[in-house]
Amino acid sequence: MSVVSPRAALDRYFRISERGSTFGREVRGGVVTFFAMAYIVVLNPLIIGNAPDVDGAFLGVGIGEEPNLAKIAAATALVAGVLTIAMGVVANFPLAVAAGLGLNAFVAFGLATQMTWADAMGLVVIEGILIVILVLTGFRQAVFNAVPRSLKTAISVGIGLFIALVGLVNAGFVTSTGVPSPPIGLGADGALSTLPVAVFVVGLITLIVLYIRKVKGAILWTIVGTAVLAVIVEQIADLGTTYDNPAGWNLNAPAVPDRVVDLPDLGLLGEFSLLGSWESVGVVSVLLFVFTLMLADFFDTMGTMVAVGSEGDLLDADGNPHNSREILLVDGIATVAGGTAAVSSNTSYIESASGVGEGARTGLASVITGLCFLLAMFFAPLVGMVPNEAAAPALVLVGFLMMTQVKNIPWDDLELAIPAFLTIALMPFTYSITTGIGAGFLGYVLVKLARGKVRDVHPLLWVVAAFFLVYFAIHPIEMLLGIS
Repeated sequence: MSVVSPRAALDRYFRISERGSTFGREVRGGVVTFFAMAYIVVLNPLIIGNAPDVDGAFLGVGIGEEPNLAKIAAATALVAGVLTIAMGVVANFPLAVAAGLGLNAFVAFGLATQMTWADAMGLVVIEGILIVILVLTGFRQAVFNAVPRSLKTAISVGIGLFIALVGLVNAGFVTSTGVPSPPIGLGADGALSTLPVAVFVVGLITLIVLYIRKVKGAILWTIVGTAVLAVIVEQIADLGTTYDNPAGWNLNAPAVPDRVVDLPDLGLLGEFSLLGSWESVGVVSVLLFVFTLMLADFFDTMGTMVAVGSEGDLLDADGNPHNSREILLVDGIATVAGGTAAVSSNTSYIESASGVGEGARTGLASVITGLCFLLAMFFAPLVGMVPNEAAAPALVLVGFLMMTQVKNIPWDDLELAIPAFLTIALMPFTYSITTGIGAGFLGYVLVKLARGKVRDVHPLLWVVAAFFLVYFAIHPIEMLLGIS
């Protein structure tokens, strides 16, 4: 009787060899993805932990008590870890899941200001349940399949530009000028004058050289090396963060921690009220809030999984990722999990493309990323050693890799080129994946109407276009209905 080795079993289950990958690539890719998005363990608590609700209470603590960011960080890491592992095991796709940026800000500043934190998280749960229903009924995937291939490619390219801009902004290489024109500029006051930006530049140059020379693990080694450099710079210069020093690090100062291991506080789990919001703000407001949350979640994930799949050559002939139904299902469940754990809606992360750029092609990479998140609950001080400036070079390089797909768009066909351009341009310019996708969909329908080719538009795209019209006009609609 032959005995199958654990590595052989993993190879067969995740189809590692079949997809042209290796065990080492999957591990490296999973670790790279974790480091590229580990910032969320720090950033999510800062966004939702420091915002008081309608009663003046902070998330997870009583009225009058100080914020407990460590509790939020532990729950953030737990949900991200468990659902990312689920993505790997169920969908076998190198996609990681965590609390969604933008969505958490909407929950903090759009929902919690009008209701309690428990009520706001209850709305996230409701939204997640609706998304799961749409997946199980096949509606979500049907919409995805109805999107033209060129528009899917444009979504991937637009996300590439978006993720590159995210990296540049996180590193302080591109900053807000604080004036109407131009709204953004180079570094601080038009110059690259800070040490953290210099660390990023060193990291980016190093990564480009290593990548061009085809060094295995180029992205991972760059992140680790740049993080070590950042720690040395901080030890010498004592910069702190931009909260206290304009020339400091963007989010967390990379210092050697006094304590490496700490027990996580998971007391935030279950802090939600499913129907409390219906009483506090009314049925109409609830419906509009849920609609806004759901539309952003619905299409962000579609764009993300196409972009990651394109980077890893994991799409079929129609531009659909392998196991797309399973991907969408796990993503929907992640939204529910984020609400029940009171850490806001969880969604798929475009930073997963950094791990794919390192060579990841299967769900084993997601399992590795998920395990890293679970360990982060106990090793949060170590996670804090890696500043945004050290992870940002990976995002810039991945943005370049995703941008190369622009050649597959038929630019001589105006019916496809104009919607593609709107999608690509508006994602980075508005700092929103959803806005880019919505503009592309509406542009596609508009061009077909102008050409008199109404029958060429899939019926589901008419429905989606109508939804996006409501989405873009949500504030005027709220004003007409008397909702603040």
